[in-house]
Amino acid sequence: EAATPTIPALRVGNTVRVYQKIKEGDKTRTQMYEGLIIAMGGQTKHTRTITVRKVSDGIGVERIFPLSSPLIEKIVITRIAKVRRSKLHYVRKSKKQLKEKMVEKS
Repeated sequence: EAATPTIPALRVGNTVRVYQKIKEGDKTRTQMYEGLIIAMGGQTKHTRTITVRKVSDGIGVERIFPLSSPLIEKIVITRIAKVRRSKLHYVRKSKKQLKEKMVEKS
């Protein structure tokens, strides 16, 4: 099976919503995870991953999503920030906001 066609051109600094299928017993549901892409990894299209960080109840939570996973239904970009680094690990201890690019929300 090919990689999910609903994955847009992602970049570090984007705030994204990742919709992932979760299997609970014999039922499946879709869980949404929204956060900032702080890192991208992988060399080939099959090993591509994104690390998404959000702050939930004052605690930073990071998840790594493999982009070729069949469990990912879709990824929607909600905000685009202008960053000059390929990895944003400094966001973990920084309280600063990233500068946003003006972008049309779709």
